[in-house]
Amino acid sequence: MHVPDGFIDAPTSAVTGVVAAGALAVSLRGARRELDERTAPLAGLVAAFIFAVQMLNFPVAAGTSGHLLGGALAAILVGPCTAVLCVSVVLLMQGVLFADGGLTALGVNITDMAIVTTVVSYAVFRGLLAVLPRKRRTVTVAAFVAALVSVPAAAVAFTLIYAVGGTTDVSIGKVATAMIGVHVLIGVGEAVITALTVGAVIAVRPDLVHGARGLRQRLRLRVNGELVDAPAPTAPVAARTSRRTLWITGLVTSLVLAGFVSFYASASPDGLEKVAHDKGIDKKAEKHASSDSPLADYGVKDIADARLSGGLAGVIGVGVTVVAGSAVFWALRRRRADDMSPASTGV
Repeated sequence: MHVPDGFIDAPTSAVTGVVAAGALAVSLRGARRELDERTAPLAGLVAAFIFAVQMLNFPVAAGTSGHLLGGALAAILVGPCTAVLCVSVVLLMQGVLFADGGLTALGVNITDMAIVTTVVSYAVFRGLLAVLPRKRRTVTVAAFVAALVSVPAAAVAFTLIYAVGGTTDVSIGKVATAMIGVHVLIGVGEAVITALTVGAVIAVRPDLVHGARGLRQRLRLRVNGELVDAPAPTAPVAARTSRRTLWITGLVTSLVLAGFVSFYASASPDGLEKVAHDKGIDKKAEKHASSDSPLADYGVKDIADARLSGGLAGVIGVGVTVVAGSAVFWALRRRRADDMSPASTGV
């Protein structure tokens, strides 16, 4: 759903840019509350993982593919404010280095892919947790539903933005029907990836999953030969691996996905590209400002072997994203530590 330059007119792009800037400012403040010395490294890794998995387009219909958006996954793992920053870092790297998503449309893409997906998915996720038992399985199921809903929500958001500032004369009804229809299917893939990833992290380090905070395993007592729940106290779910091991495993997985598995991804156009081509939305698409980048279109310039070129581009992308994301989140963590120091609190 990376919107290219030329799909949306300049005034609307400018407004979404202001919206995106405001949301990022709020998210920077909110992320300082969400991040600590344990979760800051995970946030940088989440950004890199989203970048890697977005390279894995999967077929959803005849001649159409989809890929992870990542807002729901990031929100559940590291918190909604941090999630907006994670996805925004990915979008910035993709736009500047890989010519994926227009630079003048960066505000549109952040609004649609980072803000809308995060806000909608996290609201659905918290709503489900409020009415369901707080167990590991419940968190995973809630993650599935939240991710499933977030993708068509982003399609609706794009349709509304296009209705206001679209540069071609195409019926909004046709755009909405096509966009929502295909992105409901893409949402299933998003939900599966999100649920599997959240479930895997919860299985080894539930204490690091923002959406699982407060998750407890109730003590069981045998009374008259039967197991019953103890009223209190509760015992925290034990960690099964170290943070360093989790981080290294996540990084290696991201590198393998981007550097090797991505070669086997679907080559069909994604949902927005397919709809844009079929409905004529792309008639006024403009050449990307970074089209001459040595990494444009997820390949390394002057390397003829497609597998090697794409693999190297993926590895570089993961590396740049994890460094950029980690730098942002470590800076926020340090800012939080400074704010909580005795001198700043007057203690």
